[in-house]
Amino acid sequence: MKTQKLHKPFSMIREFQLADWFTLANAICGTGALFSMLTYLQTSAIIHVYYACGMVVAALVFDVLDGRIARWRQKTSGMGRELDSLADIISFGVAPAVIAYGCGMQGLYDRIILTYFVACGVSRLARYNVTAEALTGVGNKVKYFEGTPIPTSLLLVVLMLWAASQGAVHESLWFGKVMFAGFTLHPLALLFALSGSLMISRIRFPKL
Repeated sequence: MKTQKLHKPFSMIREFQLADWFTLANAICGTGALFSMLTYLQTSAIIHVYYACGMVVAALVFDVLDGRIARWRQKTSGMGRELDSLADIISFGVAPAVIAYGCGMQGLYDRIILTYFVACGVSRLARYNVTAEALTGVGNKVKYFEGTPIPTSLLLVVLMLWAASQGAVHESLWFGKVMFAGFTLHPLALLFALSGSLMISRIRFPKL
């Protein structure tokens, strides 16, 4: 009886497919990006912004690989899909928002926009999970996405990486800042609002 109890905590891990381990690597990279930005906020060493952005890029690599491996091995599962969504919200939702915050989008309106961006990402992934079967065509493959996939936020991460490399962070952030009703908005944050809005749109994008 004692031996059986010892093995129970590991039963879920034994059920993981090869693709699921790549999905976990995606989540680990996203978490690493968050820690790198926290370190940047503590030390102001710009290298940590580079690390954070690099970790998001690595997360995308693992995100692509897990799908390819699942199709190659022809082993997909509901748990794998849910695991993928949870990893994606860390790496392509929360991490880009925290990178933007760390680079200077810290006004009240900035924070509202970044929160909206993350909420859109969560909603986009939830909608995909409940409609994936309906969107599946011949060959058990989704033919198109409704709304932009959340990994497209990598474009925003690359933009922040470029800004950081040019020293355009905090007070030097591109497009400056505006004050409205006593609170701060950095216009650059509006790109996150646009990205989030595209995620929850009904625009169809073919899946390559």
